[in-house]
Amino acid sequence: MSEQHYEQLKLENQLCFPLYACSREVIKKYRPYLDEIGLTYTQYVAMMVFWEEDAISVKELGRRLYLDSGTLTPVLKSLEQKGYITRRRSAEDERVLIAALTSEGRALQDAAAKIPQQIGGCIPMQPEDAFLLHKLLYKLLHSIEPHAERE
Repeated sequence: MSEQHYEQLKLENQLCFPLYACSREVIKKYRPYLDEIGLTYTQYVAMMVFWEEDAISVKELGRRLYLDSGTLTPVLKSLEQKGYITRRRSAEDERVLIAALTSEGRALQDAAAKIPQQIGGCIPMQPEDAFLLHKLLYKLLHSIEPHAERE
C-alpha cells in the first residue's frame, strides 16, 4: 500500500481530533473558576439549563445537554446532594422525572455569572472568529442530531 492510501489516517487530517482536543483544553480553562463555586463542568452546564428553565424533565435535560441517563443521573444526584436541585415524579405522568432548581441553586447563579467573561479572557480569539466558530459548531452539532439515536 502507498503512503497516500493511509493519508486519511493521519491525525492532522481528522476533524474529530481538533474538536476533541479543543474541548478538553477549553474545559481545563474552566476548572479554576468552577472549583471556586464547587461545580464540575458537566454540573455547570446542567445548572445553566436550570437557570433558564427552573424545572425540566430529566429526559429533556439530557436531550439539551447531549447526555445519556447514565451520565446525567450522577450529575443530578450530586447537584441534589449540594442542595441546588430537587427531583420528583411528575404529577401528570409518574414515568416522568422532573428536576427543579432550589433557592440555593438560584443563588449560585450570581457567583457563576462572572465565569463566561473570565473564560473569554483566557481564550485568545478575535470576537468575529469566536462568533463564526460558535455558529459552525452548532451547525455541525445540529446536522449530527444524536437525539434520535438515544430515544
